[in-house]
Amino acid sequence: MKPLIFSISLFIFPCLPTGLAQESGSSSTSPEDELDTLPTINVESTPVVINDRVPTPVRIETSATTYDTLEEPGKEEPLLNIATTASMGFASAEELNARPYLRRGELLEVVPGMIITQHSGTGKANQYFVRGFNLDHGTDFGVFVDSMPVNNRTHGHGQGYADLNFLIPELVEQLDYTKGPYFPELGDFTSAGSARFRLYDILPESMASVSVGEDEYLRFLAMDSSKAGNGWLTTAVEYSLYDGPWVLPEESERFNGFMKYYWESGVNRYSITGMAYSGEWNSTDQIPRRLVKSGAIDRLGFVDPTLGGDTSRYSGSFNWIHEGDKSTTEVNAYLGYYALNLFSNFTYFLDDPVNGDQFNQVDRRVFAGFGIKDNRENSLFGFDGDFTVGFNTHHDAIDEVGLYRSVARRRIGTTRSDSVNETSFSAFVDQKLVLNDWLKVNGGFRGDLYQFDVDSNLPANSGSDTAGLLNPKFGAVLGPWNETEFYFNWGGGFHSNDARGVAIVTDPATGLPATPVDPLVRQWGTEVGVRTQAIPDVTTSISLWYLESDSELLFVGDAGNTEPGPGTQRYGVEWAAYWSPEEFLHFDSELSIAQAEFRNKSGGKYVENAVPVALSAGVTLGKEHGPYSSLRARYFSERPLTADKSIESRDSLVFNLRTGYRKENWEVYLECLNLFDTDANDIEYYYESRLPGEPAGGISDIHSHPIEPRTLRTGVIVKW
Repeated sequence: MKPLIFSISLFIFPCLPTGLAQESGSSSTSPEDELDTLPTINVESTPVVINDRVPTPVRIETSATTYDTLEEPGKEEPLLNIATTASMGFASAEELNARPYLRRGELLEVVPGMIITQHSGTGKANQYFVRGFNLDHGTDFGVFVDSMPVNNRTHGHGQGYADLNFLIPELVEQLDYTKGPYFPELGDFTSAGSARFRLYDILPESMASVSVGEDEYLRFLAMDSSKAGNGWLTTAVEYSLYDGPWVLPEESERFNGFMKYYWESGVNRYSITGMAYSGEWNSTDQIPRRLVKSGAIDRLGFVDPTLGGDTSRYSGSFNWIHEGDKSTTEVNAYLGYYALNLFSNFTYFLDDPVNGDQFNQVDRRVFAGFGIKDNRENSLFGFDGDFTVGFNTHHDAIDEVGLYRSVARRRIGTTRSDSVNETSFSAFVDQKLVLNDWLKVNGGFRGDLYQFDVDSNLPANSGSDTAGLLNPKFGAVLGPWNETEFYFNWGGGFHSNDARGVAIVTDPATGLPATPVDPLVRQWGTEVGVRTQAIPDVTTSISLWYLESDSELLFVGDAGNTEPGPGTQRYGVEWAAYWSPEEFLHFDSELSIAQAEFRNKSGGKYVENAVPVALSAGVTLGKEHGPYSSLRARYFSERPLTADKSIESRDSLVFNLRTGYRKENWEVYLECLNLFDTDANDIEYYYESRLPGEPAGGISDIHSHPIEPRTLRTGVIVKW
């Protein structure tokens, strides 16, 4: 009952400061839709002038056969005649920027039921939880920035590793999210869900900001859009520093650079985008509970003072959209370089009592991709509809993906070092049909072909393999009746496994024989749901879902990565409600209840670290100018740390507040993160570790990373 009580209290809380407007972040354009779930886009001829600029002509999303108009995407929009599932949705720039957040990855908490935490330093990818998944750093949840996938295959730290530190939040115009394997356009790592950050082509306004806060926090941002030749040039620079509240200062430093050139020619729109990111940090990883309980270290303390890392990501991308009278064709291509050098130590002196168990994980790769998609109105069997066909390819040329033994960030041995080439080719088709005024259906297929090529320092573990899957997708929408629609969805999905596991013959740590894993793991999902706006000013959706997987990717504490485990099944219910009684007042509440089980229960029934209950709720007040406030609460329940549920984690409830005052050309704000200074934990694991003087076999213990204490930050924004 605890999460429901806090949800209700937020809905009736009467004494918050006034203020936060829900205005469009860009009146000049509707989003450039890429997901197959969105309608065809047509172009009007008359531009809209904003701040004396003439940006992209207003694009009104219409289709006489299937969809209504979506004028301003947002989570409170009913999406009737637009959505194809009860759990998909959109979040606007205003919704993202109104939220107080501690870490960059917390932008994803706008996805209903999504929980973002951290078990290590600021520069590392976050921990993701959704639909009963402990996704580690991104397995089974796909993240995209425009056309580029963020998840890394065959990654040095974990399969599907998705680091969002290269993303500047103020550049995001819209976030699209989905749940389940029902969308032909979405493939690897997307069975639990996906999120696509769509970046501005032209900023609604240029700005500069400076933020400061406790624990040596400093952030500077400047971004601008200006006319250049026949198009618009957008640039942004971000720099930040942070020590954190930890006994060991993080000394985190981050630099982000961004440049996009956008232009139009007739019915064609083009953009070329460059992004650059580099970061470095010290890390306080999860620590054993026994040390904190004994008073040997503070709960914000550390065991190994030499952990941390550095990372970088550089990319260039091209996007072309051609809009005909009844069709839209999109072409995109990207090329980038990524590197990670990470030092971790989760078991301390369990494996090596002399040198300790610190290890160095390395990933250096060039990645590239190309995609083309065509969507057009058509007729089939006498019914009107939309037909979409697409092709994508992605290649990772991994120069080094390695695991090394180290002491104080100095390598003392090689566990394994590999170079990998991994290529995928994907094609999909999707047909939407309007059978009558109350029934729409969509069906399609997605085919994926993967090529793995591993060159290992241990010749026995070198090799090549090829694998493919064909997955069907189906959906139906009934209604609307009384501002209400009903949905049914079913489909197949998959996640890929690490190429090193596909080619393995000998365990590099023990020298014993090892069994290769399946290259591609099939998953099946089903969902039924309803979405309604029958009550004026209230948008509500509810979905019942089921997902099964042939193999689970599980976190391994002493290796610091993910390994394939047994098959699983998950099921649950999600409920979301958005209420806007006044233009200046908005409430939201999102509840997720999930059960995650191993299908073979001989080793235990429960999937470790799967969150049964997650709740997010908030209230936002304010107008376009003047005072504003946003108060948010996030709760996630106790969860099993062992398969028999004999050991469970603590639950967590945290409140964050952002309040400020804004005028047309400036804004000041104050953020209070962890408002009530809770001592909950961000993450907890249960495994064996050993400290000096302890038994050779180690001690089984809960290892946790605490949530950061109450933190104050303030900033000034200047706009022009």
